[in-house]
Amino acid sequence: MKKSLVKIITVFLMSMGGIGLVGGGFFLSRALDQRQENQIVKDTGRYQEVRSRLWLNKAQINHFPTEIPTDATEIRFVYSPGYMQGGNVLQLRMKQPQTRIDYLIAKYRQAAKYKFRGGNTNEHIEKPNGVPTTFFHTSDDATDNTFPFDYEILVLGASDRGSKDFKWNHGDSYGVAINRRTSEIVYWAEEW
Repeated sequence: MKKSLVKIITVFLMSMGGIGLVGGGFFLSRALDQRQENQIVKDTGRYQEVRSRLWLNKAQINHFPTEIPTDATEIRFVYSPGYMQGGNVLQLRMKQPQTRIDYLIAKYRQAAKYKFRGGNTNEHIEKPNGVPTTFFHTSDDATDNTFPFDYEILVLGASDRGSKDFKWNHGDSYGVAINRRTSEIVYWAEEW
């Protein structure tokens, strides 16, 4: 009788464990699917929500416009909240009238702590006294994440929160990339 009871309990526990694994896997896959759907926001209609509520460190995005200007055209927007070890990314790209771009170039050149021509974060950090910047997340070419040479990348702030042995393992950077020829500006902030 005792052996039969042990067998019944063992079969019962194994069955419950199997049901738990299948059910847990189902719910976990559903949660991950929803997270992936919400991972990257490209809807410009959500810009206000992201800027005012979802991006937590307001100092990193003070240079972003409070709302998308009415004279802006060809607007591209990317927000990725990051997950686990992934970093947060916010980028707003738009065309503006040339007089506005000229004003912004003068303003941000004066405020910039670092300046680069074209490239991406991997190239910028390798320069002498380089810092991480950003990739061209709002590029028209989904396979090319590098700013063309026409873009002036102006870093307004960068904080290294890594260790002596692993610089820039954690940190943030923010600024603008401006293309005077095409009358475009890309506002960006990244945190990792």
